[in-house]
Amino acid sequence: MLPIKAWICPVCGYIHYGPEPPDECPVCGTEKGLFEPYNEPLPAAGDDFQPVVDTASKVIIVGAGIAGVSAAEALRKASPQAEITLISNEALFPYYRMNLTRYLAGEVGAEQLDLHPESWYAENRITLLTGSELRTIDLAKKELTLEDDRRISYDKLILTVGSHPFLPPFPGANLQNVSTVRTRKDMDFLLGVCPECETCVCIGGGLLGLETAGALARHGLDVTVLENQAWLLPRQLNQAAGKLFQQQIKPLGITVRTQARTREIIGDGKVSGVLLEDGAMLPADLVVISAGIRSNVELARAAGLKINQGIIVDNNMQTSHPDVFAAGDVAEHNGIIYGIWPPAQFQGAIAGMNAAGQTAEFAGIPRSNTLKVLGYDLFSIGQINPASAEDQVIDAEWDNQYAGYIFHVNQMVGSILMGDISLSNKVKAAIENQVDFSSVLNQKPGAKDIMRFLVD
Repeated sequence: MLPIKAWICPVCGYIHYGPEPPDECPVCGTEKGLFEPYNEPLPAAGDDFQPVVDTASKVIIVGAGIAGVSAAEALRKASPQAEITLISNEALFPYYRMNLTRYLAGEVGAEQLDLHPESWYAENRITLLTGSELRTIDLAKKELTLEDDRRISYDKLILTVGSHPFLPPFPGANLQNVSTVRTRKDMDFLLGVCPECETCVCIGGGLLGLETAGALARHGLDVTVLENQAWLLPRQLNQAAGKLFQQQIKPLGITVRTQARTREIIGDGKVSGVLLEDGAMLPADLVVISAGIRSNVELARAAGLKINQGIIVDNNMQTSHPDVFAAGDVAEHNGIIYGIWPPAQFQGAIAGMNAAGQTAEFAGIPRSNTLKVLGYDLFSIGQINPASAEDQVIDAEWDNQYAGYIFHVNQMVGSILMGDISLSNKVKAAIENQVDFSSVLNQKPGAKDIMRFLVD
């Protein structure tokens, strides 16, 4: 197959086909210069493309997030004859989950959320079942049972059932005006109650919690973010970068409390406040919980598939059953559940190709995050803190920017860039290609010396 000239947005995973990237990402607004060349072996129709002989004529994909839709796309390209059914437990057409906080903030409308227009599914002969909840999986019979008692047989099954928000075990999470932030339904609820609320507490200082806090602040709410670690975005940033980021968002009017642990959500039927472990009481007539996710493995476990934190898959995204694949937030590959958009998109495509009889592998990718959080650019990849005494950290902060690099035996194993992230592609390439930095490290460099080495 001839190579396709394509570009991928590192923030949301949008793929643009053409000789140059778009001026900005049509999904998330990422600027042109941050797009990366996209050369993954995804099949595409064309004179040079020969579909394989179908090994599965009927493929069911359960879960219509980006992993499920990507599986359907790749499967249809690889197998024009396959019968494809995509099952979603939401009543809506599949949508860009990455854009939900922009939808909450009023930056995009509902019509801009759809992954594909309604006509796309018919044009590609993909049967889309919305509002359909899976009840059981029978591996022996190769049969699914839905909550409405419908039974559907399959030759190959792809599970992209995603994850659900984690609710910490403190009292009061079931009070009125307490919400998680995972689905379009959650965002519509928040939009509906915003006009009657004045104060909001967001429990969780990760990416989703911060973006939600920023969106609600734009609606005029007095918002406080609680993070139980010593700094914000602890999964993406080290302490120095996290502290700098907190300074950058001060002008937005969001109050941040770190090392803040929730004891209880208070209210009589309806929420009225949040009680912290240190005894502080924060008034709130709206509480948003964003405390991480857990993979939806219950049905797969009940069916007999091999489970750890997620459904265990190999490089082909194949589960412990040869006719069942898994991808996205529910899949655990080499002990990792990525939980972010680009790997889910790629894993879904790999699963779709293999379900069609092709051979494609997912070898894992360095954990990387390219983010625009509350208008501020962030990039992190690999290790964000040293893992041993042999690791060397070189970092610097200047002009509201931060650059940090971690090296192990003369190779870069992690980096954090903030403010100016124009070197993110070069950093990623240096880590993936295991570039030898010994010539510059021997000179006891500063962060800007590393930046010059990357440019040269």
